[in-house]
Amino acid sequence: MSLVTSVLLKSFITNVSLSVVKIVSGLIGSSGALIADGLHSFSDTLTDIFAIAGSKLSSKPADDKHPLGHGKIEYLTCLVIGVIVMAMGVMIFYEAICGKREIPSIYVSIVTLIVILAKLILSKYILYKGKKYHSNILIASGSESFSDVISSGIVFISILMAQLGKINPIFIYADTVAMIIVGILVVRIAYNILRENISNLVGEQVTDKNYWNQIFKLIMSFKEIMAIDSLIILKYGPVYHINCEVSMDEKMMLKDVHNILEKIEAKLKKFDDKIDHIIIHVNPYSG
Repeated sequence: MSLVTSVLLKSFITNVSLSVVKIVSGLIGSSGALIADGLHSFSDTLTDIFAIAGSKLSSKPADDKHPLGHGKIEYLTCLVIGVIVMAMGVMIFYEAICGKREIPSIYVSIVTLIVILAKLILSKYILYKGKKYHSNILIASGSESFSDVISSGIVFISILMAQLGKINPIFIYADTVAMIIVGILVVRIAYNILRENISNLVGEQVTDKNYWNQIFKLIMSFKEIMAIDSLIILKYGPVYHINCEVSMDEKMMLKDVHNILEKIEAKLKKFDDKIDHIIIHVNPYSG
């Protein structure tokens, strides 16, 4: 089992538990906002299933039909996650407008507070691992989980405010307002996931300037390289592809040029094991 898959399985188990707790507590405590929040958590469960599958498929090695590997499956998986989350957001909006409103039980607020703490720990953990492993799938899943923390916080406040509905009926709509806010947060997260991964699917460069400079300096550390004419580092799912043009002495023997390029490739892959595919084109340097 890969490290990414291990993290996703922990997230899956936690989200199943939290979504059940929220939905059941919302039904018992008459809180539409908490039920909506439970559906949000349930979307986490669905996205974890797709994320686990995507992680496994994107890690498949290259074959005859896919010489560059299967890394872009990760982006397709993230797109599915984005669509699911968007659908959940629309469902929450519908329930906010058409659902029946009641004053929720005050005891539901205790459950919500416990859920907030559990979800905060989970989201921070997933985001940390996502950045550590450079995994778009974990970052997408962690971002969606963190939105659940915010939405649960809003639900917690709405439950407390709805208690004032016994004094003034207008406060009953605190539950409705909370559902609408949760829906907006969910749709916003879905939009960000879709936008980022559509860009990656089309073909996006690594935007970390520090990382780009490290690669540049590593290549230039070979005295035979007179100049770097072009350096593109492309994201390809969980790995990077490097396309580079360098200038070398036009009088060098082809065999010597080949040996230098092999050393550069070996050093690049040793520098970062995420670098999977390297193409270096040589231009003649005449000064």
